[in-house]
Amino acid sequence: MYAEAFDEDRKACMAKAIERGVVLTALPNIDVSSIEPLKRLRAEFPNQTIGMMGLHPTSVKENYKGELKLIREELEKGAYHAVGEIGMDLYWDKTFQAEQEEAFRMQIGWAKEMELPIAIHARDSLAEIFQILDSEGTAGLSGVFHCFSGSEEEAEKVLSYPGFYMGLGGVLTFKNGGLDKVMVNFGLDRVVVETDAPYLTPAPFRGKRNETAYTRLVAEKLADIHGMSLEEVAEITTANAVKLFQLDGI
Repeated sequence: MYAEAFDEDRKACMAKAIERGVVLTALPNIDVSSIEPLKRLRAEFPNQTIGMMGLHPTSVKENYKGELKLIREELEKGAYHAVGEIGMDLYWDKTFQAEQEEAFRMQIGWAKEMELPIAIHARDSLAEIFQILDSEGTAGLSGVFHCFSGSEEEAEKVLSYPGFYMGLGGVLTFKNGGLDKVMVNFGLDRVVVETDAPYLTPAPFRGKRNETAYTRLVAEKLADIHGMSLEEVAEITTANAVKLFQLDGI
């Protein structure tokens, strides 16, 4: 929500989110350039947002060690609820795959050290992500697989890690996405709902700009899949998010 795509109507979008029942939004960091915009949005909407701090895999380039140093310094200020968005993205470019892996491992270490969850970006890289988590160990670690869109077997692998959740977004609503057929086989006890604003907009607005308010559309789709009321889905997934991000008392 701090992206340039919302420069013209950010306040209206944040108000719309509240109107649609989306009362708290987790903001992922991308790289050093996004730290200040993220912090400005947090300052403007302190009761409606929480922050995450990490280096996104698509921002891992030649200078990634310098970026990680500055991001670590920001994370140490203690104002964040997760290390993220981190992980691996092998969809566009594999040039920096080794560097992505090193950055991911380093940030997993930070999360363990600071007792924070991680928000994982895994695009065309679930096998690699699983291998890293298995080798690093997940004892004492929690997190969310952001925008999960994997198979039934991959969902089972996610759920084999205690404390990890599947983050479901707009892909769940895509007519031929297939994720609805996967998720019908899983309960909601390890699910949180999200968007990827301004991307991956849920139906019926697919192809247009995504926004936080559309999280409700994902929850409505989950309710339809499981034959539950929207209120039941909201109660369960909100409780999951509270547990994941350690939000009791805020």
